[in-house]
Amino acid sequence: MTTAPPESRDRIYRSPMALIGGSLVLVIIGWLGIDAVVSGTGRTPWLALAALILVVPLVVAFTLRPAVFANHDRLRIRNPFRVIVVPWGEVEMLRSGYSNEVFVTSGAKYQLWAIPVSLRGRKKAARQTAQQTARQSSGRGSTRGLGLFGGGMQPDGFGGRTPVPEGPTRAETDKIIDELREMLEARGKAQTSQGEVTVRWAYEIAGPAVAGAVLLTILVALG
Repeated sequence: MTTAPPESRDRIYRSPMALIGGSLVLVIIGWLGIDAVVSGTGRTPWLALAALILVVPLVVAFTLRPAVFANHDRLRIRNPFRVIVVPWGEVEMLRSGYSNEVFVTSGAKYQLWAIPVSLRGRKKAARQTAQQTARQSSGRGSTRGLGLFGGGMQPDGFGGRTPVPEGPTRAETDKIIDELREMLEARGKAQTSQGEVTVRWAYEIAGPAVAGAVLLTILVALG
């Protein structure tokens, strides 16, 4: 009798700015909405309640919910309204342009909402790379890291020291895509990484939002 190997722990990738922004928006919406429900008169409490039921799930969907979970066997993408599970064996490639996307062998593609592309971050990384290259070409080398032989230095085999070359600086989201590509290369052909792509709709998000929209429409129509 063979025992299945234990599933590896997920690496979780989320957008810190989306988490912070979503939390602040929810606090503001909750404060205004609850105040209207408690203190409002006439139809105001019902309109506020319907708006809360509609807006809160949408804010959660686009800010707090998105996440990417990666382990040795598969990539699980939790987008605003869907959860996509892609075994590494079904991943064709990971593309990073104006958005980060995963392409599967069937030809479908899925956006990684939790890993947004930062053009500003890329420009900053490009400037840092250019400055680093200029320092190395001028003979000063890198000033980062101390190590055994001094900051950014290594023995040259003749009793002296030479600068340690550094790779190009990468934006944070590009580093994440690099990690996922490394996992794809390492695990794409593994036996436990094979299977079918599954897509599940997030009814727990869509249901309340639709209910809130219907209730709000009825209240507005009734005048």
